[in-house]
Amino acid sequence: MLADWLERPGARARLEQWSAASGLDLVTLGTTASKDEIRDTAVTQPLVVAAALLAAAELRDRGLLPEAEVSPADDRHRDTVVAGHSIGELAALAMAGVISDDDAVLLAAIRGSAMAKACADHDTSMVAVLGGRENEVRTAIADAGLYPANINASGQIVAAGDAAACAALSENPPTRAKVRQLEVAGAFHTPFMQSAVEEFATAAAAVTVSDPECTLLSNVDGQAVSSGHEALDRVVSQVTSPVRWDLCSQTQTELGVSAFIELPPSGALAGIAKRQMRGVDRLAMQGPDDLDSANSLAMSASASLYHCA
Repeated sequence: MLADWLERPGARARLEQWSAASGLDLVTLGTTASKDEIRDTAVTQPLVVAAALLAAAELRDRGLLPEAEVSPADDRHRDTVVAGHSIGELAALAMAGVISDDDAVLLAAIRGSAMAKACADHDTSMVAVLGGRENEVRTAIADAGLYPANINASGQIVAAGDAAACAALSENPPTRAKVRQLEVAGAFHTPFMQSAVEEFATAAAAVTVSDPECTLLSNVDGQAVSSGHEALDRVVSQVTSPVRWDLCSQTQTELGVSAFIELPPSGALAGIAKRQMRGVDRLAMQGPDDLDSANSLAMSASASLYHCA
């Protein structure tokens, strides 16, 4: 997933620096590691953030994202909106200038490790509930003793909790809905992750924080956050609470976003945007070959959204 990006100037040095900070060989993990190696959430999370930030560095070099030294009062990026889904929020915070790229990868590694430990404490899982009437789906999730961990869009809610309860919901799905098992380590964004919060919060409290240099949306309620400290606090607290990407999409529409650019690893949220943000031009960046398309799309848009999966 990182091989093509490592051919870009300065990319390998960045990744080696993040590897030293995180204690993980992100170069190997992002190029030749097996699926089993990168499926470990302690590896997946920093790897996802690193992938997004390698792409973001290229966009920043093209003037499509604010530089760290640009004052928040500078209006050159007033129409730039940045949002991340779950672990992608750490990359989004770095893109918005709230934390450094180095700290984003470090925090992702700590978050991933802490959540992996929490997953080992209980036999939990996650399932995607696709379709059905929302009120009936929510009732079925609650009746099964599960939590709505990701409310991604109309007709797409991810339920999480006890693995046996997830299996039971799969066997008896809500009316007009399909339930699909997800390959994850445990019940993310639920109270099962409570033991991970303290370690993550301690690490987050130690990093330097600035206020966003462009519009930054939060998964908590989909609203823009103007305080860097609040933005980071929300990311910490949301380890145990639902991701409201549906509300992020709603705010994007209200803000007049006309170009949706998803950074790697990409595809899922551009797909949601296709259904929820009709008429918005979309690009799911897969590699450096998409940089020119991203540049053209952002430059022609009235308001651009950069998303980190």
